[in-house]
Amino acid sequence: MEDTELEISPAPSDQNSPSLSISSSSSPSVSLPSTPSSSCGSTQPVAPLLGVINEGVCELSLVIDAEVAQRACHEVLQKVKLQQVGSDDVTDLHEQTDPVVPGGPSGPIAAEEEAKPEGLVPGTVKSTRRRQKHNPSKQSWLLRLFESKLFDVAMAISYLHNSKEPGVQAYIGNRLFSFSHEEVDFYLPQLLNMYIHMDEDVGDAIKPYVVHRCRQSISFSLQCAWLLGAYSSDMHISTQRHSRGTKLRKLILSDELKPVGARAPSGSLVPDHGLSPSKRTHQRSKSDATVSISLSSNLKRTASNPKVESSQDEVGTIDLFLSLCPVRLAPQREFIKSLMGIGKRLATLPTKEQKTQRLISELSLLNHKLPGRVWLPTAAFDHHVVRVPHTQAVVLNSKDKAPYLIYVEVLECENFETSSVPIRIPENRIRSTRSVENLPDCGMTAEQRAGSFSVVPNYDNDDEAWSVDDIGELQVELPELHASSCDNISQFSVDSITSLESKEPIFIAAGDIRRRLSEQLAQAPTTFRRDPEDPSAVALKEPWEEKVRRIREASPYGHLPHWRLLSVIVKCGDDLRQELLASQVLQQLQSIWQQERVPLWIRPYKILVLSSDSGMIEPVVNAVSLHQVKKQSQLSLLDYFLQEHGATTSENFLSAQRNFVQSCAGYSLICYLLQVKDRHNGNILLDSEGHIIHIDFGFILSSSPKNLGFETSAFKLTAEFVDVMGGPDGDMFNYYKMLMLQGLIAARKHMDRVLLRSTQLPCFHGSSTMRQLKERFHMSLTEEQLQLLIHQLVDGSMRSLTTKLYDGFQYLTNGIM
Repeated sequence: MEDTELEISPAPSDQNSPSLSISSSSSPSVSLPSTPSSSCGSTQPVAPLLGVINEGVCELSLVIDAEVAQRACHEVLQKVKLQQVGSDDVTDLHEQTDPVVPGGPSGPIAAEEEAKPEGLVPGTVKSTRRRQKHNPSKQSWLLRLFESKLFDVAMAISYLHNSKEPGVQAYIGNRLFSFSHEEVDFYLPQLLNMYIHMDEDVGDAIKPYVVHRCRQSISFSLQCAWLLGAYSSDMHISTQRHSRGTKLRKLILSDELKPVGARAPSGSLVPDHGLSPSKRTHQRSKSDATVSISLSSNLKRTASNPKVESSQDEVGTIDLFLSLCPVRLAPQREFIKSLMGIGKRLATLPTKEQKTQRLISELSLLNHKLPGRVWLPTAAFDHHVVRVPHTQAVVLNSKDKAPYLIYVEVLECENFETSSVPIRIPENRIRSTRSVENLPDCGMTAEQRAGSFSVVPNYDNDDEAWSVDDIGELQVELPELHASSCDNISQFSVDSITSLESKEPIFIAAGDIRRRLSEQLAQAPTTFRRDPEDPSAVALKEPWEEKVRRIREASPYGHLPHWRLLSVIVKCGDDLRQELLASQVLQQLQSIWQQERVPLWIRPYKILVLSSDSGMIEPVVNAVSLHQVKKQSQLSLLDYFLQEHGATTSENFLSAQRNFVQSCAGYSLICYLLQVKDRHNGNILLDSEGHIIHIDFGFILSSSPKNLGFETSAFKLTAEFVDVMGGPDGDMFNYYKMLMLQGLIAARKHMDRVLLRSTQLPCFHGSSTMRQLKERFHMSLTEEQLQLLIHQLVDGSMRSLTTKLYDGFQYLTNGIM
């Protein structure tokens, strides 16, 4: 076997590109240049033996001096780095510049420019060596990771949270611009939490992206302002006043972050909906007034034009709902503020009936300001709110607070910021200006009147009225009708309602006729009876499709092609920040299980945090709570399934049973991983297809009701649940345990995606909370050991005494069955 000599020399055609040449020699030696441009003729014997290279049947004995090799490789790396800087204009992690974004920040990171020593020119050997002297291989691999396709927004948030190097943080702050808006918006709570509570370098890395997005979007601006206020609320009042989060929030709400050259949307705010010109002249809405105000907003008040300013005051706050002038964030802020104010006022009333009546009255007044340039933030498409069917709103079950559910009619549009606001279409009858108690008899008894008419109090002198010209608007809508003894009743002619016997005429509300006929046609096969203590049960039981059809038929906007119906739950007095965190975890687990093809079913719903004690929740349609099921039907869960879905051998029942098992397994895993508490039957829903849906994640991880930690089982699994699955020996129960095993294996495979950090929340109190959360993924166990663990968790939850005691406690204290 011949010995070989390994020579490393530059390629003749390119002095900057090193090449390898192997030649035969009688003695083993290596030729390494001291610099990349050194001669290839000098050789140097080296020792000791580092390794052997096998190639085919020939064995090459390679002896390299470690120190010389390291020096040569270092020089080659420097040469390649300089070539990249000079020719491709590619900078490393510490010199990364901002991406070029229209209207956004550009240029090098200011912090990095300030950190460079004087006299150190970028691109020189000295500066390159300075950057590479601290573990160059690590930084090189880290940069390759950041520039690879595997680097996603979840990884970016993780490195931004964990890295202590300002260069890495600045680079990731710039990389945020390369991700889609939807990807970054998912982690917006974590980003703003880091901006508020972490060091200045992290805040400086995040702020350019937030400011850029705020200039682009009203919705993003408001969402940032709400979250900044909510996550700053835990700070001491003196610290909070001067914190970065408070300053950024004030900057956003001051409306200084407008797009360059921003202006109000062009064109009239009153589109043509096919109304005749004569009708439009008699139906001049507040949108018309707003157009005039917007066009004259730049005029100064003079002696010849004294009403420029007074006209704005005359319309009052109503113009905030209808245009982008004077402040583009004001309409939506006023709309949300009105909904929150209703919830706070409802909480002061003692009974459900009083709360419901007040809610209907408040929403009726709210309709006087609509349509407007306002929208529901929980919706997934652009739209304008045109009407709130006030008689359909219900107060939800709560002992101390007054959350309420409303349905909102909207018109879908291309862009809610620039699209024209729809014209206001009047109701098919005059709005009431009197309470029902002040109406004369009109041929009906008091009981009949109370059950047939919507009670709308007198708003003529209401201090909470939005505008003094509300009453004038009523006269404009139907000027040919005059107030009478029954001014809210449509009076049919005597000829059309008088029978052959010439009986007295009967006065009927036309809108109520349509409503009552629609309700009769929309009755489902199984309905809930009206309960004064739980008025939401009937509304939630009604199928969503039927509700949409019924409300659309009664709506003056229902004939429009882009009409849609949305719903939202408004909550005041509850901290929804932990709910938001739980919703993020549910969305991640849902994505993981879909990716790993595990047939678990869960239903995440959108959470909007408005402050530390208020927010909005997307309702789950076609679902009622187990408490409502048991109270209304007086049946066991299995018997209710049989009533709703048929015999146990029917296709409908088997499909509903499978849905129940798949959803129960998914939520069992979620309750175990997040340690969800307060699992009474009022917080567990059952939908029309048989799925179980857990709601109200206010107590997770280290927090529990009254901080008692009473519920000790891994998750709620009652005997009724097992009966629906076919009993503990049935195939579906074994399927339930198999799904839990598959779901846990898939979840621990992507554990880093599930561990979302918001360490300032109450649920993270305690140094061991995060450690215990990681331990519940059981990364060290084999699949056989995980299977045994699942059996133990299921068996323990079935036999849990605390679950039964907590259900009994809720029944005794709150009447929850």
